[in-house]
Formats: sequence, C-alpha cells, structure tokens
Amino acid sequence: MNLIVAVDENWAIGKDNKLLVSIPSDMKFFRETTTGKVVVMGRKTLESFPNGLPLKNRTNIVLTRNRDYQVKDAIVVHSVPELLVKLDKYSSEDVYVIGGDSVYQELLPYCDVTHKHIFQIKIRLFFALPGNFPFSRLIQVRKPGVRRINVVYLCHMRYITVREQFLVHTVPANHI
Repeated sequence: MNLIVAVDENWAIGKDNKLLVSIPSDMKFFRETTTGKVVVMGRKTLESFPNGLPLKNRTNIVLTRNRDYQVKDAIVVHSVPELLVKLDKYSSEDVYVIGGDSVYQELLPYCDVTHKHIFQIKIRLFFALPGNFPFSRLIQVRKPGVRRINVVYLCHMRYITVREQFLVHTVPANHI
C-alpha cells in the first residue's frame, strides 16, 4: 500500500479541512500517480473535494466510523479490518492512502511506500503526521534539488518501509 502526502516543515498536512497550498505540479503528480488506482480516504477528505464527490477514474474507498454514511460512486467501510478485506482484491501497489490525519495515522503501519512532497513553509499546525515515519528509509528523491515555485519550495521524496529493523537515513543537503 502507498501513502501520498504533502507536508510543510512541521509535517502539517492541512488546515480547516483544506490543503496547505495548491501547486499545479503537485496536483498533476497526484492526478497522474492515482488515476486508475484505488484511493483510500476519510470522510472529511472526501467532503473537502469539489461538491463532496469521489475522484474520477479511481476506485474511491472511504473509511468512516459513521455507520449511516453513504456516498454515490464510492465504497464505504467502517474499520481498518473491513478496509483490509476490501483491499484484498487489489494489488497493494495500486492502493494509495490520501488522507486525512486519522486515516494516515491508522494506515501508516500498512504502507510500504510513502510519496511525500515537502513545502518549505511553516503553517500554524492543525493536522500533522509524525515527524519520523517509523521503520522507513528514503530511497528516492525525485528530480534531485529543490525547485522554487513562487514562494514555496517543493521536493518530492519517496520512502520505503523497512519492517525488519529501524533505519535512520539522513539526506545530504545537496540532495534536497
């Protein structure tokens, strides 16, 4: 399973049920990466989309504790075990966890790959991921170097989960 997220320097992922920033290249990466795949999200994440509708050209799965929640064109599950049963029929490489905070927290242990976009800004923290992905190591920095987009700096990093041992990997400054 994959986790895809954009964070700021404090690992904040959103404020007031909205993305931190909207950058076209980041949106394009998300769209190209998840189209034709399975996206797993919480109810609030789904409701933050335009008109509260599921993403087109993807299998949308919504994880919510609300047993009465229903949404057209999406699969609704109410627990992680129920979600894992639904995901059994898909290749884990085709499954992307897309938020929000509680869904990231619950599903992080099941994710093998993390796609993380870092925005070099600090926003007042409301929802955040843990500062260290447990049992992870950096395996790829896409397009090495940091690209300046307006006043926000963006770097895409890809992590792979290592469950056998805990590795700490530092990225040299000239690689980000």
